[in-house]
Amino acid sequence: MSDNHGNTPAAWTAVTVAMLGFVVGAVGLMLEPINWVILWIGIALGVGAFVLFLVMAKLGFHESTH
Repeated sequence: MSDNHGNTPAAWTAVTVAMLGFVVGAVGLMLEPINWVILWIGIALGVGAFVLFLVMAKLGFHESTH
């Protein structure tokens, strides 16, 4: 495993956005009746987190600072 595994700005940002997406999606599911708009916003945030990670990695934010 590399020295920077999970300890880069790209990784931390992607995980934070993905967790926000899961929370938003869960809130949409818990509402009665299910709020499909909020659920899909959460899903979009989760997918967006992966895209954000790829963009940040290409910009060099997934490099070791040592």
